[in-house]
Amino acid sequence: MFSKACEYGIKATLFIATETARKTKVSLSDISSKIDSPISFTAKILQKLVKSKIIDSSKGPTGGFAIERSKASKIKLSQIVTAIDGDSIYKSCGLGFRDCNENKPCALHYKFKAIREELREMLESTSLLDLSEDISNGITFLKQK
Repeated sequence: MFSKACEYGIKATLFIATETARKTKVSLSDISSKIDSPISFTAKILQKLVKSKIIDSSKGPTGGFAIERSKASKIKLSQIVTAIDGDSIYKSCGLGFRDCNENKPCALHYKFKAIREELREMLESTSLLDLSEDISNGITFLKQK
């Protein structure tokens, strides 16, 4: 349902928030390795997240990427999705048609519309802090082995 860039963006942001909770800034190579994404692709995603003020970036020997806990509690998954993919996930057709709409619906239009609305609600109500704490507590995982 998410684009690859969006999947990696959510994973990267979760990893950064989890590591920052341990008082550690993370490098591009650490993020890329943890989320199994090529470094150049990860760098482009992180640029979008920095530009959208979702993650913080600092240069130099003590630099890296970080998200403070107070900020993580305010960041919703919907902000990450929008920063990377815009709002297309809320408008796209379940069958991939460009012209699918209320006046000319595809066979899945009304069923998919309900799913998109549930997805919107979940993304808008789930904070980065909620998910990163579950990872830190071993309840959920960021990487499958």
